[in-house]
Amino acid sequence: MYTIGEIAQILGVSTHTLRYYEKESIILPDRNENGERRYTDYHLKWLTFVLKLKETQMPITQIKEYTSLFIKGEQTTEARLKLLEDHKSSIEVQLKTLQETYRMLEKKISAYNEFIQNGK
Repeated sequence: MYTIGEIAQILGVSTHTLRYYEKESIILPDRNENGERRYTDYHLKWLTFVLKLKETQMPITQIKEYTSLFIKGEQTTEARLKLLEDHKSSIEVQLKTLQETYRMLEKKISAYNEFIQNGK
């Protein structure tokens, strides 16, 4: 079992972020007899997944929707799959944009280097 501070440190997020995720019902930690949050390895795995979704620009509303579907069980498998497939398509667009931008930057940097090497 982990405390909120330990989970925050492991994941590299703030305790505020974890409390926000709890408020939004994205994570529901256990509580000890004193009411203190306790996280299990399962919570850690779930939060790692949530943070990856967030890193790929999935909106909180969609993460909440996915979480809600997940909690409802196997009957929501197709809806969860659709949500993830749609997000994967969004990531593919992001990747294409990043690749195009990267190529543009390479050309611009090369042009500057050539300009500098040729004595301006």
